Amino acid sequence: MFLIVGLGNPGARYRSTYHNLGFMVADAFARANKLKFTGRECDAVTAKGRVGGSEVVVAKPQTFMNLSGVSVRKLVAKYCADESELIVVYDDADLPVGRMRLREEGSAGTHNGMRSVVSELGTTSFRRLKIGIANARFAEHGVDIADFVLSRIDYADKKTIEECVETAASALADLASAADIMRVEERINRRKQPR
Repeated sequence: MFLIVGLGNPGARYRSTYHNLGFMVADAFARANKLKFTGRECDAVTAKGRVGGSEVVVAKPQTFMNLSGVSVRKLVAKYCADESELIVVYDDADLPVGRMRLREEGSAGTHNGMRSVVSELGTTSFRRLKIGIANARFAEHGVDIADFVLSRIDYADKKTIEECVETAASALADLASAADIMRVEERINRRKQPR
């Protein structure tokens, strides 16, 4: 079993915001693997199927970002033997736009959705795929983080973000296919940042 949870906020208002990159990756993964979001369970919309020989559940919590952990806890209880079968995908304002990090474990950092997940699961020992969103507007001009993450993706970042979303979806497919996580980690973590 492989449980992929993309973090984001439900509703059209948030669809093209930086904070919804987790949803965007979940959608791209589902689309690439011909999975449909038809389920509603555990405070999430879900898509299920087989990818690379593994049973996969893709979920987008509908609790809004800051309560994502409530949904994730329910999903893990329903589908996973333990947290090793979980991967959470989300935006990271501590990474430059275009950079990605795949980790086996780690802190929640400044991300409120991840803080909720860590709090609800009671552990930091689960995989996470972080996609950087810190662009010049955010990094150099001191824009409030809440305003920034809920803003629409800047035109200058769109192509880079789209490439990250596709790369992330491909990496998730590799992980579902039981690829060596160290190789997938290396490919993701060494990905060059766009100029």
